Amino acid sequence: MKTKLFLIILMTWVFTLPKANACTGITLQTQSNQPITARTIEWAAQPLTTMYVLMPRGKMQYSILPDGTNNGKQFVANYGYVGIAVEDDAFVMEGINEVGLGAGLFYFPQYGEYMPYKEEDNSMCVSDMQFVAWVLSTCATIDEMIALLPTIRVIGIDPRASTVHWRVTEPSGRQVVVEIINQEVKVHENPLGVLTNSPELTWHITNLNNYVNLRPGSAADYQLNKDIQLMPLGHGSGMLGLPGDFTAPSRFVRAAFYVSTSPVWKTSWDAVQQAFHILNNFDIPVGSQHVRAEIPKGLPSATQFTSATDQTAMKFYYRTAWNSNIRCIDLMDIDFKKVKYQSHPLDQVQQQPVEVVKVK
Repeated sequence: MKTKLFLIILMTWVFTLPKANACTGITLQTQSNQPITARTIEWAAQPLTTMYVLMPRGKMQYSILPDGTNNGKQFVANYGYVGIAVEDDAFVMEGINEVGLGAGLFYFPQYGEYMPYKEEDNSMCVSDMQFVAWVLSTCATIDEMIALLPTIRVIGIDPRASTVHWRVTEPSGRQVVVEIINQEVKVHENPLGVLTNSPELTWHITNLNNYVNLRPGSAADYQLNKDIQLMPLGHGSGMLGLPGDFTAPSRFVRAAFYVSTSPVWKTSWDAVQQAFHILNNFDIPVGSQHVRAEIPKGLPSATQFTSATDQTAMKFYYRTAWNSNIRCIDLMDIDFKKVKYQSHPLDQVQQQPVEVVKVK
């Protein structure tokens, strides 16, 4: 990466991040306990450069340092992987490797704190934006990742930028969230399979107790007094009080209840479709996060891409703000030992295809 270009990208992220990002992740299980991990990524400031990356087995990668050079930790891809990168092909946001381990990055502003960067630690420094690539390249299981965490030092590329946290999911369905708080690495088991942004995962789970009254279905009629009987005005009234705003705590609550009330589908493809339907509820319209004078141009939705990963069938699905058609990369069709490294734009043309129905 050229240092000048890198610094331009970094400054854009630093100064727009506080009002721009809102990631929502969910996990569904099939009847045979196959996990489907899905997520959105939002950037409300401007259109992102997004690409899918195909990493072959055996390729060396280099972590970027705060000076913009790639003189950090060197790590080889013991496992090939497919993922979506943002702005630079080194910054993988979400992906799956050839043995089915999945990983994703979620923004974690104000609550994370990495250890200070020290030049003498360069050989073990992995930038937070490359942690997903490191996990997918070097680990086959969560336990392997946990064992290797002491061998790296996660750093922020710029101290003014947001910190992040990560989810890692096995084909078994086990999922953990990795957070660095007060310079301490914490690994939390995630029984919900839901993740948004700040505060930390344990806070979000505790916060669900504030919504103990929510139920699927409809609320019962209630006799307010001898003259007035209260009745639901529509189906789904058991969810009255479900928060509808775009903050991370509210999105976490909505996602938790949508996931917990979802049907358990027989096939993984059915669950993938369900995941996309659930995440429709987290598509953030442009303008809702801005005053009118600051609405960005050329951006149809703050939700710039949505992805879903079938870790059993080894398929990686995505759609974008410009093209809501679901596209699929089948890892079973890829020989990661022979394939060449490559990256391609998520959309060759940023325009929604329209199927014309001809009526005779």
